[in-house]
Amino acid sequence: MSSILSTHVKRLSDVLRVGAEDQIEESKNKLESAKDLYQGLLSNLLINEFSLSSAYNTSHKLFGSEKVKFGAVDGSQDQQFVSGLAVFWAGSYASTGTIEFKKNENPNVNYDTGFIERGRGLSSCIPIYVDRIHEVDQMLKASNGETLPGMMTAANNLTEQAVVDNSTIPGWVMTFSELYLAYKMVVEENVRILLLDRCLSAMHTALMYDTSKRSVWKCDGSIYGFEIDGIPIDVNEMGYGRHHVVNSKLCTPPARGDYVRYASIFLLERIGKPLKLKEICEELGIETEDRKGRVEKYLRKSVDEGYLIENNGEYSINHRYANSWERIKKLVKNIGNHLFEDPIGNPMHIKKGDRTQWLTTQDLAFLSLYCFFMLIEECWTRNVLLVGIAKDTTSRDFQNHLVPVCIKADIWKTDENKLTNKLSTDRMLLQATSYFNYDKISVPWSLIEYDAAFRMIVPNFDGREGFVSGAIENRIIAERIFLKTYIQLDQAKSDPQLRSNVLLTDRLVHPEFDQEETVSFKHEYGGAIEPIKPILHRDKTISNSLQNLVMIILSSMRAHSIPEAFGHNKALFIADKIAKEQRLRMRGLMEATGHMLMNNPKLRKFTFYMHSFRDRRAEIEQTRRG
Repeated sequence: MSSILSTHVKRLSDVLRVGAEDQIEESKNKLESAKDLYQGLLSNLLINEFSLSSAYNTSHKLFGSEKVKFGAVDGSQDQQFVSGLAVFWAGSYASTGTIEFKKNENPNVNYDTGFIERGRGLSSCIPIYVDRIHEVDQMLKASNGETLPGMMTAANNLTEQAVVDNSTIPGWVMTFSELYLAYKMVVEENVRILLLDRCLSAMHTALMYDTSKRSVWKCDGSIYGFEIDGIPIDVNEMGYGRHHVVNSKLCTPPARGDYVRYASIFLLERIGKPLKLKEICEELGIETEDRKGRVEKYLRKSVDEGYLIENNGEYSINHRYANSWERIKKLVKNIGNHLFEDPIGNPMHIKKGDRTQWLTTQDLAFLSLYCFFMLIEECWTRNVLLVGIAKDTTSRDFQNHLVPVCIKADIWKTDENKLTNKLSTDRMLLQATSYFNYDKISVPWSLIEYDAAFRMIVPNFDGREGFVSGAIENRIIAERIFLKTYIQLDQAKSDPQLRSNVLLTDRLVHPEFDQEETVSFKHEYGGAIEPIKPILHRDKTISNSLQNLVMIILSSMRAHSIPEAFGHNKALFIADKIAKEQRLRMRGLMEATGHMLMNNPKLRKFTFYMHSFRDRRAEIEQTRRG
């Protein structure tokens, strides 16, 4: 006779088996449906022929040399709860080498050695008592900036261990360290090809969102009021730095939507003399009255807030903000050096006047965003090829946004009925297409490149011809900054159908190579009809010399002899190994610190009470078992 518990186990076993089989069968049917998509649409969008001679010529045009230095940056993080003390660690590390391009041969890639002893890296360790974490981590605070008695917040419902485990502090430190290390490598080591283990465009969007709540900039951070050259950083400068992706050749930021305000400010800053409304609109290419009215509204708002000065109908930059970008760069360098290079003191403590304050996760979000823009600026100035590679992505903008928009605009022609059974992600769609059409699609291959702004572009809500809408609150992110695509780099020698994972890659746009291939839509936003011109390489017949160069580089950096790096990038694989090795070393150091605190005669009684009941019970039980 079976017990009640064994009956429950049998039921759960049946539920698990049947449920798993149903899910697998459903996924199998969807995957098989991707086979037909290749003939109708994807056969014109997948590129599998790449030119070595073109890559050689493009490298000379971009780098001015056939042999350049590359760098790959990856990060790691960890947290430990020891003797009532939360210890957060995060850092980033780089692998480097050189790549030499040849006219009609594969590039010669040489990887530097001795990374553990001589490699480049940045890291920081933050000890903080659990009851102080909410002062640093904004995710554990109430929406008004402080936890009130009796208020239900995430922090009130979590155990001490859970507070440590769920804190975003190490994640933010890691993000900032990766970007700061990448910036320093470009500026100090003349790296010309830079690979990051993350999606650049998604990181940009996320950082903009995480720094968007202007109402809490003063109360939830410490960089507000931080003095640079004797002058405190104010709210205007914090907002100014959030949009400083300035490239006049690419017309970024675009003179549309919410960006038109900063496009006007950066224009006046670049021109260096007062301009009238008419002259500003002419410089920005604004012709219609509805758009001119929005420009005038934002100019008046900027005057009211002190960004600009108006004199007899002419607008100019307020002298207070004439050097704001240089001040923001000094802010990033000062705090970056303090966080990652100062030898003593808690790195999350900064001096503001005669007081010491905690850096917060909001501060780290701002610093990461500013540092990202500093990196982009240097890449444009020094002709650096900046590429992001994401291994596991759930992005679905290609099939849900780009394809429907292009079909509505008559850019692509296909049977829309074939698109009804969509796969869960773009990666799975392309993975299945390659799998079922392995005899037609040779490896390596790449999807055509398209503007990352398509992540927020959808067909017009009212079905108006030539118009598009924004995916969230009708907003569309800035175009002509990043181009994204999907790639597949390798296959098994014994079985051509067994192929590596599809990877998402995106890269920084370069005006000398990319700005000709644009498409034009109209977008009604804020009472004005505005043009939006994202970059799109319509099909595989369109020449794209930088994409060809990127594919030649990534193909030459495959690691055939390393099973766990199958179809990935060897340089990033090495950087990941360095980061994980440093994480193991740091974990041992954090555990040793805990033992030191527990056995220190001066601290033993104090740390006894700082331990949670669960920790103390676990230690006693472990000792008894031993």
